[in-house]
Amino acid sequence: MELKKELIHQIQSIIASARERAIRSVDSERVLMYWQIGKVIFEEEQEGKDRAGYGNFLIKSLSETLQPQFGTGFSYRQLNWYRQFYRTFPIVSALRTQLSWTHYKTLISFENHDKREFYIAEATKNNWTARQLERQINSQLFERLLLSNDVQAVLAVAREEKLPSDAREIIKDPMVLEFLGLRREAAYYEKDLEGAIITHLQDFLLEIGNGFSFVARQKRIHIEGDEFSIDLVFYNRLLQCFVLFEIKTAKLTHQDIGQLQMYVNFYDRFEKQDFENPTIGILLCADKNDAVVKITLPETNKSIVASKYQLYLPTEQQLIAEVQKEIDRMDQKVME
Repeated sequence: MELKKELIHQIQSIIASARERAIRSVDSERVLMYWQIGKVIFEEEQEGKDRAGYGNFLIKSLSETLQPQFGTGFSYRQLNWYRQFYRTFPIVSALRTQLSWTHYKTLISFENHDKREFYIAEATKNNWTARQLERQINSQLFERLLLSNDVQAVLAVAREEKLPSDAREIIKDPMVLEFLGLRREAAYYEKDLEGAIITHLQDFLLEIGNGFSFVARQKRIHIEGDEFSIDLVFYNRLLQCFVLFEIKTAKLTHQDIGQLQMYVNFYDRFEKQDFENPTIGILLCADKNDAVVKITLPETNKSIVASKYQLYLPTEQQLIAEVQKEIDRMDQKVME
């Protein structure tokens, strides 16, 4: 007698779910243990704060006692991490059960409170793995969002205290596509970049922001006998609208903007439902002149966003330069 496939799948699903819950439970207990150890060390250290070097002596002595018995998790370095963990999160109820010790070990290195709170909110909301969190930090996600938003707006969206009302609140410029594995010094056709995005779609969805789902590739539309193809079509449940991507591997031109505007207009008139918000178009380009984009589009534009892509992780210096450019642009606008 042959077993039903549905029965096997059902039991396999139960086993997988139970294992996942068990792992999360162990991680949660580990985080709580490290926090409690950090608390004890910190409080004892404060008791002896008048004695020079007491903190280092305390942790060194504890390590020499505990490490032979419990292993490398209680080395001098690790015990220092636990103390710092408690100092960064002194209220145990503020800890998130979704986050593992690996998450927290990355987060406690931040001195900027707003930056840390942003990544905690995003990692919790999106169920990021520790590796995904590290990638988002290395790609300077927080700083890139600040290029077109203020800190409080970025934090409010991350904490789900408000829904995004403008694409710029969740779309980054530049977008970092290092996960595509393409060499930055090479020349590519648009179809090459598009194909790499489809191959790494999960990573691309993580990069472009919250609430996106993939709809179509090379979506054909017909206008009075003429046929056109939209590179990529997504839907964003937070913005409640279609999001169209056009890929340009060269510097953006005003003709590119006009082409995407036509696609956006088509979707608004023939695809969008009455309850949905206006369609957004994103030009993903190798380079752009912000002044050309600004002049080509109406001042009230909220439907077209131009975002540069780069095939490598940005350095802190690059982000500082971009922030300074944005500050200079805003100062110039005030002077006008």
